[in-house]
Amino acid sequence: MKPGFQKTLRRRVKMAGVGVHSAAPAQLVLHPADVDSGVVFLRTGLPGGRERLLEAKRANVTQTSLCTMLGDASGASVCTVEHLLAALSGLQVDNVMIEIDGPEAPIMDGSAAEFVSAIDQAGVAQQSRLRRHLRILKPVRVEREGGYAEFLPADRGFRLDVEIDFQSPAIGRQRCAFTIDPATFRRELARARTFGFVGDVRKLWEAGFALGSSLDNSVAIDGDVVLNPEGLRYKDEFVRHKALDAIGDLSLAGAPIVGLYRTYRPGHRLNALALEALFATRSAYEIVDAPTPKTLVRNFAAGSHFPAGVAAFAAPD
Repeated sequence: MKPGFQKTLRRRVKMAGVGVHSAAPAQLVLHPADVDSGVVFLRTGLPGGRERLLEAKRANVTQTSLCTMLGDASGASVCTVEHLLAALSGLQVDNVMIEIDGPEAPIMDGSAAEFVSAIDQAGVAQQSRLRRHLRILKPVRVEREGGYAEFLPADRGFRLDVEIDFQSPAIGRQRCAFTIDPATFRRELARARTFGFVGDVRKLWEAGFALGSSLDNSVAIDGDVVLNPEGLRYKDEFVRHKALDAIGDLSLAGAPIVGLYRTYRPGHRLNALALEALFATRSAYEIVDAPTPKTLVRNFAAGSHFPAGVAAFAAPD
């Protein structure tokens, strides 16, 4: 395939599972889509047999506390979409229709690995139009509850620099940095699972959340011990999952980013605030066609509509 062109799926592919919060069963069907259509959810199974289209873009994010939720004014929503969207973004699939018949995307094994496998099963097809990129022109930074996130310019590509710091000795302070491309995403990030603390999960159960959580789809920590009998998939799996989350969250910009995203103690809310700050800074970015990122196509003001983009889940913010 020629670099820089938009991509979609070669054929549709089906998946099924249960939601990590609702424990409700859901079926996904990933469909090929036209150029410039972006990533769009077709939410079926609504009361009265209704269906709604929900673009995967930052304007449609309605919740970022325990997961990423997309919704609209009619009350239609779909939550925990982040791992699927991270897989699409990480593998550079630009245009896809995601048909889902329940309120929550299936958690699968808690990572993006099974979504990557589904995309591979469907195959990826090059399309006729160039991909557009969002290029960072100057630094933008936000801070929240002892953490921070910032966008910085880079000559090419999308680079992540993520650091976490937990009191639990099972996690501690971890940092990872990657230049994101499909090969790196597959090898270094796709299999990193969501994680949580046993004490927090009990509280979430009491509040009606995490009803589908188990050792089959989460890394569980009790004190300084990882409870999963198979152990970790990476020695620093926790920070890698946070990086995976960031890929999904930032894809809601609606175009792949050319720049560096550096963050300390990230979460869904902090990632969302960073995007808000970026788009509120009119001179901080431009939209360019690939594969010549220095060729200006046009600038977009804050709040402008982009082609639909693509979000992530882990320990609560």
